[in-house]
Parts: sequence; structure tokens; C-alpha cells
Amino acid sequence: QVQLVESGGGLVQAGGSLRLSCAASGRTFSNYGMGWFRQAPGKEREFVAAINWSGSTTDYAESVQGRFTLSRDNAKNTVYLQMNSLKPGDTAVYYCAIQAVYRTSITPLMRQQARYDYWGQGTQVTVSS
Repeated sequence: QVQLVESGGGLVQAGGSLRLSCAASGRTFSNYGMGWFRQAPGKEREFVAAINWSGSTTDYAESVQGRFTLSRDNAKNTVYLQMNSLKPGDTAVYYCAIQAVYRTSITPLMRQQARYDYWGQGTQVTVSS
């Protein structure tokens, strides 16, 4: 059974930084891409970032491009989302997810939630102004 456990959320002032982690188990982690999504109150869940199985390619939503960095450590079965220059608009519950298909390339299709078959429980990020 695949399990994804996020950590690292919290309360931070605007302009600050947080690093989210997502630890995976139950699947050969190094063979699958990963993604982060977020859901703000009253809004639909949206794509934040994705990384391919090897860590060589990433994709970011335009709203976080240049501020967030996604990386992975396949030896630790963990992905990291470094979030800098945080804004109040980044406030949301952040979810990590694992792609359903083995060793796929990063394409715009990886922004679709349907491409992911397991999700974490989410971690709250609150950015105060």
C-alpha cells in the first residue's frame, strides 16, 4: 500500500520561507514522478509543481515559478518543496501525490490531478501579511 506523508507546513510571515517534505513508501519511489498541489479555502485544488522520476526535470505553476523549488532524494524516498518569498496568496493546504504511470516524462499532462493515483493527507501553510 502506497503512503505519502507530508510535513513542514506552518505559519510564516510574508516574504518568509518554508520547506515541505513528502516521504513515500509502498512503491519503488525512484521510478515515479511526484507532484505538489494546493487547495485554498473556497477554491479548487490546483497544481503547484511536478518532478520526474529521476529528478532531472521539473515543472512549476506560473504563480510559483522563481519562488518555489522542487527536488527529490531517491535514496530517502522523499521530495522537498522549498518555498521562498511566500505571499498571503500561497496560504493553502498543500498535498503531495505520486504519479500513476512508471517513468513518465514531465509534460503539461502532469499538471492534471488524474495523473496521480495516491495522495498525502495534506499540510497547512499559512502566510500572514
